[in-house]
Amino acid sequence: MTPAQRHDALHPRLAAWAAGTWPHEETAGLLRHLAECPECAEDAARLSGAAAEHTTGDPLDLPAALRLQVVDWCLARRPAELPVPPWAGPYAAESARLDALIRDLGPDEWQEVAELPWHGGVQHWRPAEVLCHLTAVDSYLSTAVGLPDPLTPARHGTAPHRPDGVLDRTLALITAAGGDDPDTVRARWRRQSHALLEGATRGSSDGSAPVDYGFAVLPLQDAFLDRAFECWIHGGDIARAVDYPYPPPAPQHLRRLVDLGVRSLPALMAAQRQAAGPGPAPGGPGRTLRLVIDGPAGGRWLIPLDGTEGPEGAEGAGEPVAEMALDSLEFCYLAAAHRDPDRVPVGEDGDREAIRRVLHALPLLSRP
Repeated sequence: MTPAQRHDALHPRLAAWAAGTWPHEETAGLLRHLAECPECAEDAARLSGAAAEHTTGDPLDLPAALRLQVVDWCLARRPAELPVPPWAGPYAAESARLDALIRDLGPDEWQEVAELPWHGGVQHWRPAEVLCHLTAVDSYLSTAVGLPDPLTPARHGTAPHRPDGVLDRTLALITAAGGDDPDTVRARWRRQSHALLEGATRGSSDGSAPVDYGFAVLPLQDAFLDRAFECWIHGGDIARAVDYPYPPPAPQHLRRLVDLGVRSLPALMAAQRQAAGPGPAPGGPGRTLRLVIDGPAGGRWLIPLDGTEGPEGAEGAGEPVAEMALDSLEFCYLAAAHRDPDRVPVGEDGDREAIRRVLHALPLLSRP
């Protein structure tokens, strides 16, 4: 073999040498070539230095985005172990992405405090406490898929106790898990998420079973979308606290999350109007707003401004009194109260007050 042929054969394999996976029986030949070939010697030194920087002791993978890219690739292409119904697909994907993030946290990252805005204020929780929150809210779905409510334990023959309200349930679980190490908290949440997906697979195929959150009742398929949304949003909250990249959901999943927010708007606006006190709907009944969502999850909807019908029922109404355009991610962040409704970038035309009412109603979808 000529020196040029040896170079062509060995140079593409230098990464294996740097990574420590070079066949032992070929080491002597490689070392002789490195002594004779300055180009390969330089590249081998550079690759070995890069490999040395990526030690397994680092709490977060370097580069951090690579792990999530691999997870997204696998979720998009690998057949699911559980043939979950389509409406549970976003939750399966987002809970897996969040688990990948959580698994990468080191001891210091578990102590970072994440900021979780909601329409009534801000919660400051460490990652383990965020997982307790997700576990507490996920448990609302338990009875709908045939599982016991994990927050309703029997106590020495007394009546079961169930904390009321999302925040009460969260704080009860945070208190109960106070002495648990982070891996135990993560495993508890992950076991429950798997159990919910298994329950959805074995249960009603149309996802129509009601899920009672106390403040609202959603069909199971919408409740699973709600849980996917919260996994994504709070995964992003944790990622910001530990300076970890966390991209948005896949476009086909993001589109379902946007649609859930749009379908929730009439009820949110009705609640907004009720909170404002008695009186007719501003501007009279039958008025609509055209909502245009841009981006890969985009679409167009007519929103009834009196809150009496769903978006589908508004299709037969007259000409909209206003039109507003929002990016799909900005729409979701506003729904999560992660944006100021008076500062979110929005294209607008027509009745400014109608647009303002919609923008201020959407964050009501969030909760602590």
